[in-house]
Amino acid sequence: MPAFDESPDGIIEILDIVPRQGPGGIVAPSCDAAISLAVHEINSGAGILGREIRTTHIDGGRAPGEVAAEVGALLATGMVHAITGWHTSAVRRAVARANAGRVPYLFATAHEGLAELPGVLMLGEHPAEHTVPAVHWLAREYGIRRWAVIGNDYIWPRETARVVRRSLADPEAIVLERFVPLGSPDFGSFLADPALDRAEGVIILMVGNDVSRFNRQFAATGRAAGQVRVSPAADENVLLAGGAGANHNLFVPSSFFLDERRGDGAARKARYRRRHGGFAPALTSFSNATYEAIHTLRGLAEAVGSLDLPDIQRALTTGVRYETPGGARGFRGNQVIQPGYLARADGVDFEILDRIC
Repeated sequence: MPAFDESPDGIIEILDIVPRQGPGGIVAPSCDAAISLAVHEINSGAGILGREIRTTHIDGGRAPGEVAAEVGALLATGMVHAITGWHTSAVRRAVARANAGRVPYLFATAHEGLAELPGVLMLGEHPAEHTVPAVHWLAREYGIRRWAVIGNDYIWPRETARVVRRSLADPEAIVLERFVPLGSPDFGSFLADPALDRAEGVIILMVGNDVSRFNRQFAATGRAAGQVRVSPAADENVLLAGGAGANHNLFVPSSFFLDERRGDGAARKARYRRRHGGFAPALTSFSNATYEAIHTLRGLAEAVGSLDLPDIQRALTTGVRYETPGGARGFRGNQVIQPGYLARADGVDFEILDRIC
C-alpha cells in the first residue's frame, strides 16, 4: 500500500489474497508473476479509470480468521478499492464478512455454489458447470459409474461432493467418501479401504500439494492403470509436484487453461515470458485465473464507469458486458459466464479434450 506520506489519489489499491504456506502455497510464485503481468499491462495503458493500480499481497494460507483480520485492518484505512484472490472458500467466507460489501471482491477459485454476501463476484467455476460436467463426461466417454471421493475437510469439498451426489442417477454411485485435514501427509487408510476396489474413478476435492501427495501415493498402489481420477483443484504446479509418473489417467476441468490454439493463449504466454524470462514459474491455469481477476476488475470498471460496489451491482442486474484479454464476458447474478473445458494430464502438462460447458 502507499506510504502514509504518499498521496493515494492517483492510485487504485488492490488486495490480492494467495496462499503463501500450506498445501496451496505451491501456487504463489506463479500467481505473483501472473498478477505482475496483468498490472504491467494495465498500467502501461490507461490504468483503471485513468488511475495507476497497485497490489498488496496477503498470505491466504493462514487460518481464515487471521487473513480476515488483516484484510479488515487494511480496509479500515479507506485506501483499498478492490480485493482479488485465489484461496480456499473458508478464507473467502471470512474475508467476505470482514469486507461487509465495502469493495468488489473477485474470487478466482472453484467454489461450491452457495449464496454469497454482497460484493463477492465469483470468477472461479461453479460445481454445476465444472466438476459435475466432468464426472458426467467421464461416465459418457469412459463408462465410469461408481466413484470414491476424497476431499479436504472444509466447505468447498463437502458441498461439491453433495452437488455431485445429487447429480448422479444412482444413489449408490459413490461407494466411498472421506474428508481429511488440509496438509494431510498420508492417505493410506483411504487407499487401503476395501470399498475403493468397487470404484471405477476417484474424485479428488483437495488443494494444491495435497493433490500431488495423493497422486503419488495413489500411483504407487498401481491403481492408476485401472481407476481414473478427476480433480478440479489441480494445475500444472500440482502435476509437476507429483511427477509425471503420478499423473496417468488424471482428468482436470477448468475455465482457465491457456490453450495455444484458442483465444490469446499463445500471445499471453509470450508476453509472460518476455516480462519474466525463461526461468519464471509456469503460467498455469490457477495463476491465469488471478491474471483474469485483475483484468476483469479493469473491464468491469470501464464498462460501468466506476469501481463503487453499488454501481457494479446495478450493472450486473442489467447484463453488463466487459472486455478481457480472453474476450468479452458477462455475469449471471454474481457468477461470471465463461466456457469450461476438460483436460487429461500428459506428463506435467495438460491435453485439452473437450468443452464441457
